[in-house]
Amino acid sequence: MSKLGTLGARLHHGEVGYDFVKNRKIWYGISILITITAILGLAVRGLHMGIEFQGGAVFTTPKNMSVSVAQAEEYAEDASGHDAIVQKLGDGSLRIQVAGIDTKTSDGIKDQLAEDLKVDDERINAELVGPSWGEQIANKAWQGLGIFMILVVIYLAIAFEWRMALAAFVALIHDITITVGIYALVGFEVTPGTVIGLLTILGYSLYDTVVVFDSLKEQTRDITKQTRWTYSEIANRSINSTLVRSINTTVVALLPVGGLLFIGGGVLGAGMLNDISLSLFVGLAAGAYSSIFIATPLVADLKEREPAMKSLKKRVLAKRAQGAAEGGTQEAPVTGEDHDDEPEDAAPAVVGPRGQSAARTRGRGRNSGKRR
Repeated sequence: MSKLGTLGARLHHGEVGYDFVKNRKIWYGISILITITAILGLAVRGLHMGIEFQGGAVFTTPKNMSVSVAQAEEYAEDASGHDAIVQKLGDGSLRIQVAGIDTKTSDGIKDQLAEDLKVDDERINAELVGPSWGEQIANKAWQGLGIFMILVVIYLAIAFEWRMALAAFVALIHDITITVGIYALVGFEVTPGTVIGLLTILGYSLYDTVVVFDSLKEQTRDITKQTRWTYSEIANRSINSTLVRSINTTVVALLPVGGLLFIGGGVLGAGMLNDISLSLFVGLAAGAYSSIFIATPLVADLKEREPAMKSLKKRVLAKRAQGAAEGGTQEAPVTGEDHDDEPEDAAPAVVGPRGQSAARTRGRGRNSGKRR
């Protein structure tokens, strides 16, 4: 952990770093490939909608049933003529879902299940779910998603600028598409819990993005008054300075969600946890990825199209060419020490290994003017 802390400090101070922005085309290509795969999975396999969205019946058996899940699923499918989903609950009872049946059909299925499972039919609880309820839930979810998106774009446009709002919006669409596509590919059931998890991850997805944007906003203040850094280079420094923080927060969030998904849903067989835990797990991972590899590089791309940023880039490159011709450094690194010609009110450059700016060292070694 101490090594990770040291690495985080060195990244924050600009002593080391990785050029995420320079390699943005690679990240864009990876994201496009993943997104296309998700869309194809969604188009080919479709979403496995839960009974809440399709309508049907839910049968709950008594506790401590000795029948296996597979055997109960076979009984339910034979009795109903429809696909059935069977889950074993913590008290040993079985939850059997059969979609697309009405009240009359459910009574016959209940009697047949009682005979096959060798229990009294009065001990099997049957609940009917209408498709209209699921439709209302889906509509409310879409409304909530739309309102959330509008508010996020407005807030980011006011707090930062419209380019950052647009980049954050693209990152959110990226995260939602991947999460929904994974559901289609894996075949997990989509329930109201899935919708709740999907709406929850949007906030997590924005968290890391806003952290980087805030750092970028501070470091690019009065950026045109200096000639050491381009906008893309400062954007890259912003990513590196918050990188370890993003990794730490993401890992800490993924650990309990992973426990729900892999241990609760996989090992312990609590299948009801899968619907919400998968959306949270995929969404958290996709959100961390998009904040680093999508949102900030996209902002840099949009900003570099501005005339002021184009002019700044020309001045920076011209100064570096002049320095190279005079025998100086050919290209300024992404991180390093301040230059003396950088104004005091400009974006604070990340300092060198000793954490001291060039202004602190000015005047050292000069004659103070005092008589000895």
